[in-house]
Amino acid sequence: MEYLMQLKKILPYLISILFATPAYSQYYIRGEVVNEKNQPLPYAKIFLHSSRTVYNSGAVNGSFGFITGKLNDSLTVTLEDYQPLTIGIQADEWQHIILKPSALATSKNPSRLSSLSNVFGQNQSEKTITDDETYFKLVENEFIQTDQTSGTGFSLNVNKASYGNVRRFINMGSPVPPDAVRVEELLNYFNLLYTKPKDNKTFNVETRLTSCPWNENNQLFFLNVSAKKINLNNIPPGNFVFLIDVSASMDLPNRLSLIKAAFQLFVKNIRPIDTISIVTYGEKVEVALSAVSGSEKNKILQTIDKLEASGETPGESGLKLAYQIAQQSFCSESNNRIILATDGDFNVGEKTEKGLEEIIAREGQKGIYLTCLGVGTGNFKDSKLQILAKKGNGNYTYLDNLEEAERVFVKELTQTLYAVADNAVMNIQFNPFYVKKYRLIGFDNNKELIQSDVKILEGGEIGSGSSVIALFEIVPTEENICFEEDRDGAMDIAKMGLTYNQLADSNTVKNNFISCVNFSKLDSLEKEYQFAAAISMFGLKIRQSKYFKNVNWDIIKALANKSANRNIYLQNEFIGLIEKSKKIYPDPVKRQFKKNRLRVYLTKHFPYFFKK
Repeated sequence: MEYLMQLKKILPYLISILFATPAYSQYYIRGEVVNEKNQPLPYAKIFLHSSRTVYNSGAVNGSFGFITGKLNDSLTVTLEDYQPLTIGIQADEWQHIILKPSALATSKNPSRLSSLSNVFGQNQSEKTITDDETYFKLVENEFIQTDQTSGTGFSLNVNKASYGNVRRFINMGSPVPPDAVRVEELLNYFNLLYTKPKDNKTFNVETRLTSCPWNENNQLFFLNVSAKKINLNNIPPGNFVFLIDVSASMDLPNRLSLIKAAFQLFVKNIRPIDTISIVTYGEKVEVALSAVSGSEKNKILQTIDKLEASGETPGESGLKLAYQIAQQSFCSESNNRIILATDGDFNVGEKTEKGLEEIIAREGQKGIYLTCLGVGTGNFKDSKLQILAKKGNGNYTYLDNLEEAERVFVKELTQTLYAVADNAVMNIQFNPFYVKKYRLIGFDNNKELIQSDVKILEGGEIGSGSSVIALFEIVPTEENICFEEDRDGAMDIAKMGLTYNQLADSNTVKNNFISCVNFSKLDSLEKEYQFAAAISMFGLKIRQSKYFKNVNWDIIKALANKSANRNIYLQNEFIGLIEKSKKIYPDPVKRQFKKNRLRVYLTKHFPYFFKK
């Protein structure tokens, strides 16, 4: 009887809970953004009018999904090189959004590439297309069983383009195409762990064995190669040819205007003994300035300032003319170098990476280096510039802002434009007694396994004062783990061979090095090693590596905060990128079971109904 009286008292509450209408409803808008050929368009900006919030279409299939409080809403969808589209939508219906090319994009007649490329030795790499940007498809290095294949070789280079490009996407609030993330270029961007070579040697090589912050069962093996610095008083004369893309696609603030500002910064630092030529390609392919002494800075600056964008993109003809001009002013004792500045969108003449590779391979044998500066968003051709720099015995960087141009042409001028060696290749063989498996992080598509018939890779150019880091994740043997407590042994964990050519010398130099087992936990190593580990974790996370799972952003940020040099702007900026990336790539949230509201009410006010 007492239970019935209690039930009568709570009956009005039960009715109100069971039949109450929510104060608001939520709807899940789902759909896809495609072009007129029904091809997905990743990274389109989707502005939801009711909440004034911007979302992005997905990186793989252009799909999207987000919550709204209204059944009937409206969207504005924008993407560079496409006409903006505003539509009304009903939230419970699938949204198939088709964007049409803009008039400017149609005039550019872009070439979409999807062929195979053999430029990376054993790895055939498809190119991926993101918003008409092209990247070589990266095939991540796998773990290799040491007792089956104890060694690997990889080309050393100090390309830094990937970091600037990654920064561009993150600052835009967009996910980064995984194939745009080259972890070794993120590491080498900061020139960490530089150690001056002793006894006037060309290189210094150091190694460290430490704990792995993302897998407690594994270890990290750091390999650092530092190149000697050229004495500023001994820097050779420069025979520089500026090859500038002035086609219509460059007529944007983050393209030709940025390039002009970058070259103007460089010109202010040239010397009278340097020679400057300017070749442009667009509506016409022409020599805008021929072999002018560095003492005529005003003339050079005025020529750069007058450049305007128009016409198509005859990149092949521009390259051939630039090599011709560089050859006319060639001096064996000079730094003979073409500096190509472009978005990489060649649409007249030879367009394919394979064809351009053959042209550059022929020209590159003449002792002329090729440095590539990439710019732009939307139709940026990273894959072209990557192969041009590789085959041109040069380097490659991406300019996303004027500060980056200042770093390249002012702060790190000698690293960028003055090499101390080229065709540099590192071979490393691990001792199977201490290393069960190993995986090279980064340098994807840029390595060869060392078999009985050793294949010498096409190496890279190393600039003055550069530091190159290669990082291995290794699975230690039981003997290695036991050795962590006994650090006085001198057993070899790895043997290394560094081969390279001195400048203007066809003879190959080979230096051999040995790394002894000497384990230290990561938190006891120099701060720069810890910071390098944080950079690697950042890169592996945003490229969504299958070898890097269940590590949240707070762990990465804590390691970066702990190890960053706060007096260095770029390291502070990196921590800011981590914070921005947390919003683009949120860590998975564990869903908690939400109890029924009726059960919660009854349990609180009438606990005897739910006695065990």
